[in-house]
Amino acid sequence: MDTTKAVVRVIASRENWIEGAAVQQLESTAALPGMRLAVGLPDLHPGKGSPIGAAFAVEGWIYPTLVGNDIGCGIGLWKTGLSARRSKREAWAERLRNLDGPWEGDAVEFLNARGVEAAGFENSLGTIGSGNHFAELQVVESADSGFDSDAVYLCVHSGSRGFGESILRDHSDTRGLEVGSAEAERYLLRHNHALTWAAVNRELIAARVLARLHTRGVRIVDICHNWVENRGWWIHRKGAAPSTAGTVVIPGSRGAATYLVQPREAGDVSAYSLAHGAGRKWARSSCRGRLEKRFSSKDLARTELGSYVICEDTELLYEEAPQAYKNISVVIGDLVAAGLADVLAVLKPVVTYKVRR
Repeated sequence: MDTTKAVVRVIASRENWIEGAAVQQLESTAALPGMRLAVGLPDLHPGKGSPIGAAFAVEGWIYPTLVGNDIGCGIGLWKTGLSARRSKREAWAERLRNLDGPWEGDAVEFLNARGVEAAGFENSLGTIGSGNHFAELQVVESADSGFDSDAVYLCVHSGSRGFGESILRDHSDTRGLEVGSAEAERYLLRHNHALTWAAVNRELIAARVLARLHTRGVRIVDICHNWVENRGWWIHRKGAAPSTAGTVVIPGSRGAATYLVQPREAGDVSAYSLAHGAGRKWARSSCRGRLEKRFSSKDLARTELGSYVICEDTELLYEEAPQAYKNISVVIGDLVAAGLADVLAVLKPVVTYKVRR
């Protein structure tokens, strides 16, 4: 019987808002068999059973529930051919329509051209999805020299859509899979397929957005934050970006900046991980009640930064309001103070696409 007690660590300053419920979930998850390290990152917040904004190092076991249902969810960043000096945010917002329906092209051919097999969910390939997923046009607020400050950037946050959900459903009746077992191997095979499928999904979303805007783009970064990888220990990330794969994009809320950071430390202090975003401050179920007396849905369609939010689902508009999220500058400050990352650039939103009716 494994009696080794896992190390539990929360990387956050006093200025950060970390719910007690999230810490309790982190500690409970750390008690699972094989658990060696449980790290709460600065965007830590409660999830369904286990916290989001966390990374876990496990020996001998794989836990599908710690990866969750959106396997391969992540962030891609493209430099577009648009000019920030000639910003046409209102016209850009108007052009971004019909991105919720199936892509009219051949999704299977698009996947195969990138060495990825079809998964049976190709009707959703190239679509953003609900929840906190988005496609956002951004401009530079500040950046290191050499970064093109006149370019408009496209940030895409999406995952494997229904594919990842189907994989988790097949393994939801077990707490863990023993490494080397047939079931663990089957999970990893499908998990890895979902990772590549999700990356292609982000690429097609970007292609659809760029086509609407009559421009082209070059991908700069694509980072996954829901996945498991073998680094001696099995590193499970649920809402945690890797510190081992180069530059990382960390977005805030729809009314806040996105940060481009360079990881500094790739060791077990942070379970080889960084924050993946601002992290929620409020539960989705409480957002509308907290906000609708102060803000109409029309109010929330424009942010304090002057950016447009395209979201015609009123409930989602309240759930994803900037007020529902933690302060991204505090999250990034905690990573920098812990010696985990350096800021390369700060991007601010111009147009955020969530969903049309």
